[in-house]
Amino acid sequence: MVSNREPYMHVIEDTTGKARCIRPASGVVTAIDPILRACGGTWIAHGSGNADRKFVNSKNKLAVPPDDNRYILKRVWLSKSEEEGYYYGFSNEGLWPLCHITHTRPIFRESDWQMYKKVNQKFADAILEELPAKNPFVFIQDYHFTLLPKMIKEKQPNATIALFWHIPWPNPEIFATCPYQKEILDGMLDSDLIGFHVQFHCNNFLDTANRFLESRVDTEKFSIVRAGKETFVRSFPISVDNYMGENIERRSAEIEELSKEFKLDDKVVAVGVERIDYTKGLVEKMYAVGRFLEKYPQYRGKFVLIQLAAPSRTHIKRYHDLMGEIEEAVEKVNWKHSDGNWKPIIYLKKHFSPEEIKPYYALANICVVSALHDGMNLVAKEYVISNKKLDGALILSRFTGAARELTDAVQINPYSIEEFADAIKSAVEMPAEERKRRMENMRKIVTENNIYRWAGNIITELTALKKS
Repeated sequence: MVSNREPYMHVIEDTTGKARCIRPASGVVTAIDPILRACGGTWIAHGSGNADRKFVNSKNKLAVPPDDNRYILKRVWLSKSEEEGYYYGFSNEGLWPLCHITHTRPIFRESDWQMYKKVNQKFADAILEELPAKNPFVFIQDYHFTLLPKMIKEKQPNATIALFWHIPWPNPEIFATCPYQKEILDGMLDSDLIGFHVQFHCNNFLDTANRFLESRVDTEKFSIVRAGKETFVRSFPISVDNYMGENIERRSAEIEELSKEFKLDDKVVAVGVERIDYTKGLVEKMYAVGRFLEKYPQYRGKFVLIQLAAPSRTHIKRYHDLMGEIEEAVEKVNWKHSDGNWKPIIYLKKHFSPEEIKPYYALANICVVSALHDGMNLVAKEYVISNKKLDGALILSRFTGAARELTDAVQINPYSIEEFADAIKSAVEMPAEERKRRMENMRKIVTENNIYRWAGNIITELTALKKS
């Protein structure tokens, strides 16, 4: 398994000066960690914690999770300049906005591209050190590593490689703005299998390859043949571990404590759980809450949104500016509608572990997912699997991959503040029987198509392709 984000990182606590192990805020980590826990293996990732080096052996490896060793984590070290160019630069100022339709202009610098290539090669070398001679399988995660398949196959052509792209894939016209389009496609197409969350993104990828490469696209087999090498393209909607919904009842003390701390008695509680990112629609969400209270003043003093917001990529100016925009929106809405004892938005800006998030899901009557564009969105599925009482409602942006599966959610266009405000009212006033019916339907989908089914489908597909 290969990803940029590591599943466990060691950091020094500011208050105590002691090191502790945390789970980073990452949809990829949330999804993939249960698979490695179940089947073992080696996960190779960037060691980004400020205490990470203290916990590895001479080969930069350690067993994880710390309290229940199930698999091996191998950390790859990056210099500040490598991280700046490869991660903050090319990956997140270039590819991330290129692939998300949120009207943020991608930035492509030649120096970032050179660093991106250098880091991909560094990861390729780390992977090749670990591969067995017989039937090696490499599962690459996401847009940080478009060049890895080619680099690995050049040294170990018998390796089976799957690349899963967790974010949207744009149409060919948008992808054409990337100056390195051919090198990226060339690197990716040494994979045996490329996966996306939804069929629409598979279609975009095939159209892109057909437009920019000398290749043969087979629309019946959904494959691309280039220089005698066939790569198959499939949709595999990612999901969550059903364990997310376990032990909620045991958290009654935590839930009661939160309810008391935030004065939530007799309140309708909505929750949002996001990284601070311009694709997540956080500013739109805050103003939608304000508009809801303007249009339906009977809910003043009776409705609260608790927004958990994990800071992310703060080195990038757009993200730094966004934090100020969100805080300004929160302050405006709270100033306008609060009465001294109550305020409509409780904004908690810090990193939350999966265990810390669970009580918030449990106390929430409503979960609000407002992403402007998202490959899937696992928060929606986490809330559904956590809502064992079947009494919650999900407000879900239709611009997420999850919206194609969770059709019983109250779906919204987050750009329309009026529609968003009305959706909040619909969720608040939804009858108990309707909540139960909708939640039962959504839980059935998420339970049956959990993260293990996702991984199994990918392995099954690869096995079938190898036999054909």
